[in-house]
Amino acid sequence: MNFIYNEVGRVIKKFGTRDPYELLDAIGAITKFSYEYPRDGLKGYCTILNRSQYVVINGKLDEFDRKVAAGHEAAHLIIHRPQIMSSPVRTMRDFNLYDSSGRVEREANFFLADFIISDKDTLEAIKASHDFFSAARELYIPAPLLAFKLYSMMRRGHDVHNPIDLDSKFLGR
Repeated sequence: MNFIYNEVGRVIKKFGTRDPYELLDAIGAITKFSYEYPRDGLKGYCTILNRSQYVVINGKLDEFDRKVAAGHEAAHLIIHRPQIMSSPVRTMRDFNLYDSSGRVEREANFFLADFIISDKDTLEAIKASHDFFSAARELYIPAPLLAFKLYSMMRRGHDVHNPIDLDSKFLGR
């Protein structure tokens, strides 16, 4: 998992952003919103066709969930390019963004959490908040994303505690 954290650091340094839309622009992805899917359906997908990267995000999601979907799909394009290219359909579809059941989805979520939220901001929010959920609200992130961030920090030796399990069905609800 440290390779993901290191890759996030490289990406932030190279592109100078923690914003998923800016990252998609920086890596040359063409990003579109689709209003064809129900809010509780497909969240987004990424594909590579003729060396061009595309990301489609469910436009019926609220603004925050669209941003989360954009970061999740950017993560796939950055760390899972070989899997996308070797897939017969060259597409990764996400119905559930906070999936912890498979390695690829878990890695995309760890990338997203480490990309959007700095360790410093996380520690400050935990210190200033009375509980886990207050810290998530202070960071303007859903609790399951904070769970991925805290788990990443624990694995890297930070003295933090994660009061909830990694949620595999959060955005699927």
